[in-house]
Amino acid sequence: MTELSDEELLALLRSEQSKQYGFNLLVRQFQRPLYRFARRMVTQHADAEDVLQNVFIKAWKGLDGFRSDARLFSWLYRITHNECLDHLRKQKRGLFRDGEGLLDSAGATWDSSEHFTGDEIQRRLQLAVMRLPDKQRAVFTMKYFESMKYEEMSAITGTSVGALKSSYHIAVRKIETWLQADQTK
Repeated sequence: MTELSDEELLALLRSEQSKQYGFNLLVRQFQRPLYRFARRMVTQHADAEDVLQNVFIKAWKGLDGFRSDARLFSWLYRITHNECLDHLRKQKRGLFRDGEGLLDSAGATWDSSEHFTGDEIQRRLQLAVMRLPDKQRAVFTMKYFESMKYEEMSAITGTSVGALKSSYHIAVRKIETWLQADQTK
């Protein structure tokens, strides 16, 4: 399937005759990159799918309010970012009272997942990423795994480029420290 431009998708989405068709194309075009980000944030496949379902429900409801000054991808990514953070807050309030419980669950999830095909280094990296505060984890994931530019990350998160750079570098230092500490065990 060839990707449609924002203008082509918006033309379909703004016409009552083609709105549903346009939305189906939008979902097909953006679901993989959004799922990848959600999966790295919430770790479990089922949770990532739930987050993504909520993202597309919100996108459908918010289509009429979408301003064309942003890219569709940035808009959808911002919704995904916010849904992931909401999901993590609810998860921490509900099932897990401490960060270690969440980290243990994340490790077990990654180890047993059919969607995880990495080696030991990748597993250790993902566990280190999971130890980051949620917002730092989002910034690190966008920059390291998704290779996003800081300007695009800024549009998604509503955070200044300088703050994002600082957050990313702090996250990198924390991860390096944790990986080095794990290596000496």
